[in-house]
Amino acid sequence: MSYKYINKVASSENLQKLLELVELAKGGSENTDNVFELGRRLRNSPQMNLCVRAIQQEPSSAKMLQEKYVGPDYDLQAMLAMPKGSLGWTFAKVMSTIGYDPQFYDVPDSIEKDEEYIGLRIGKTHDLHHILTGFSLDNFGELGVISVTVAQTRYPSFLFIDLLSVFMSFFTNNKLPTEVESNDELRQTLRYKFELISDGLAIGFAAKPLFPVKWEEGLERPLEEWREELNIQPVTTGPYSWYTRPAILEAIS
Repeated sequence: MSYKYINKVASSENLQKLLELVELAKGGSENTDNVFELGRRLRNSPQMNLCVRAIQQEPSSAKMLQEKYVGPDYDLQAMLAMPKGSLGWTFAKVMSTIGYDPQFYDVPDSIEKDEEYIGLRIGKTHDLHHILTGFSLDNFGELGVISVTVAQTRYPSFLFIDLLSVFMSFFTNNKLPTEVESNDELRQTLRYKFELISDGLAIGFAAKPLFPVKWEEGLERPLEEWREELNIQPVTTGPYSWYTRPAILEAIS
């Protein structure tokens, strides 16, 4: 009977761990450091061990992990001087338009351990992945872009956020997609979250590995050239694409 399996998984120890992680993730919308702390809490977990192994199994990613390439900080002013349509120019235009800090990610005290470096690299490249995949940088597209990373690396804090988002919608969703009257209401439905996560996973599975790419050395290359090389089919329509945000479209036009 499957119930016996559930009893083993839902042990008191596992439930306590779950509640502690849920408590951290719950406050992420008010305090983004909670999301960083979630990553720190999972840094030495069995789930992170699986992430390290997944990255080590891909040759170019394993090489990046050994090298521990960091690259220079993002300089939005320098990027704005890059060719129009380049990855760097587009990134700078979008980030400047919405007022986001490109250096906003968790920096560990050390990157000697593989787990520490992976957390830093994923954090530093996360917003670039938004630009590459087309997923919006607000709450409408976040689950999509983290699912791209989940598909390729199993990064545990992102995977947990995906799972928790669906789980919490089980309790909070009170409308069918056909009953919603706004995009904000649509975002709360289970269907929206399933589709968003599924689209992100599909993009991640289809794309070439993103983890080993040294984006900092190719910011002047055209965005579309990067997408073609990496086999990324971006999301360009619908409520979870940054291409449907009028202010951003005006900035990059």
